[in-house]
Amino acid sequence: MKKKNLLPFVIACLGVSFTACSDNDNTSKTDPDPVVNEEFYAGGELGTTFNNTSSAYEQFTPAVELAGLVASFKRGERIFESPYDITDDPATPMRGLGPLWIRSSCIACHPGYGHGARQVSHNSNVIGNGYLLVLTDENDTYLSSYTGMPQTQAAPPFKAPLDERKINITWLTYVDEWGNRFDDGETYQLTYPEVTIPQDAFYVPLQVGGKDIDYSQLRVRLENTIGIYGTGLLDAISEEDLRAQYLAEQKAGVVLNPGVWKDGDFNYYANTLQGDGTPYVRRFTYALSRGSLQDGPGANAIWNITNVTRNDRRYHYMTAAYATTASKDADVQRDFYKYYPQWNKTGDPEQDIYNYLMSKELPVEMTDDEYIDLMAWHRGLAVPAARNVNDEDFKRGKQLFTEMGCAYCHRPSWTTGNDVIRDPNNFFVGSRADKLPRYPHQKIWPYTDMIQHRLMMKNDIRTGWCRTTPLWGRGLSTKCTGAGDRLHDCRARDVIEAIMWHGSPQSDARKSVEQFRKLNKSDRDAVVKFIESI
Repeated sequence: MKKKNLLPFVIACLGVSFTACSDNDNTSKTDPDPVVNEEFYAGGELGTTFNNTSSAYEQFTPAVELAGLVASFKRGERIFESPYDITDDPATPMRGLGPLWIRSSCIACHPGYGHGARQVSHNSNVIGNGYLLVLTDENDTYLSSYTGMPQTQAAPPFKAPLDERKINITWLTYVDEWGNRFDDGETYQLTYPEVTIPQDAFYVPLQVGGKDIDYSQLRVRLENTIGIYGTGLLDAISEEDLRAQYLAEQKAGVVLNPGVWKDGDFNYYANTLQGDGTPYVRRFTYALSRGSLQDGPGANAIWNITNVTRNDRRYHYMTAAYATTASKDADVQRDFYKYYPQWNKTGDPEQDIYNYLMSKELPVEMTDDEYIDLMAWHRGLAVPAARNVNDEDFKRGKQLFTEMGCAYCHRPSWTTGNDVIRDPNNFFVGSRADKLPRYPHQKIWPYTDMIQHRLMMKNDIRTGWCRTTPLWGRGLSTKCTGAGDRLHDCRARDVIEAIMWHGSPQSDARKSVEQFRKLNKSDRDAVVKFIESI
């Protein structure tokens, strides 16, 4: 069946004018005819917003309006932006924070709905601090005694697993083999973070696989939150097309992460706890740890960042090691029944504390309707239209971007599939699936191959493997979030620094950086303008 052109109807629905500017539509007379210049529509006809102001990342897609989901989107937006409260009073709308948590709201990690900002201290109460700690042993294995995203906040009478006041972030200077200088004399700076945590900051023992490890084996790194706009469109890419991309890169001799792709097939993601174990291709997070947006980082984070329970997760984001430590703590035992009188089940505070912390049948704090609204919002966030696409510098930058090989990993475009809602969690099935916006058969321009590669950076990301970050809309980050920091830990403060961090001798992008270094300044500036405009 021939795809129907939705453009005229979308424009009519949104009241968009392509010949004038307004507060809500910053498309100017110099912008291209979107029918001719398809890259202008970064998110396709159903996923693009024409707002390029400071609220560009917060807009709903045309698909949301076409599906009659604007009210649901707005309710979900309110959940994303509002802090949760530690009370368990059913009359409180945003209740249920704790007993341990990482942040009290989603927006605390995603300022302006975008990437978190570089920090000099680990204060989780600072809006814009999107840093999550990564605690491993010397073999990059996560500590089993701490949650995958370690918690630093606690409600009384409990104590935080880790005292964040003692976390130290130090920014160090890195000098590359070229002396941080281009051949024409222009210089750049490279910095990276090192994190140290004294042993007395840890409330819970350091364990891997349930066995104690020595403090000297501890490794600490940072990962920052990524932008969340456009994730519904990435979810709409078909698994068949993702497989074709892996096969193409395998055929070209690209080394692929054997933990994700081995012997010509996927190591699939599956949820056997809430779901039925159906396999899904991995597509989300730096580590490709999630296989579908409906059970992806946002669906998971609204639970584990805040520890707010819902019907399919009636238990705490918690480790048995923490529950054991807290249950034996005399201070916690003394005050536990004061805060949780309903959990005086056995009269033995140690047993009651452990049973509460590890219970699988806790009261539901987030309703099903609230979760549906949140995911309608999450899947409904639009991508800002590309900017300057008729500018000669943009065209020159794109040409060089392609010629240098950058477009190999940062694949420019995809066409989405049928976009059948897939949920490893088995929540969005049946009629619930109809409550989410969809993006079938849209040509989108995310600039990612959705595959992991290695940059071999100093103090690198855990395992060294990192999914190619989508570049769409990132040029608006400073306007939308107040910061333009890039890469997984915000080590790059601008595009030049991000590019040069790709330049390690062992980096998968080494040849592209060598080509970039050969450019004159005007061409380097054109590449930067292109990247900032897509």
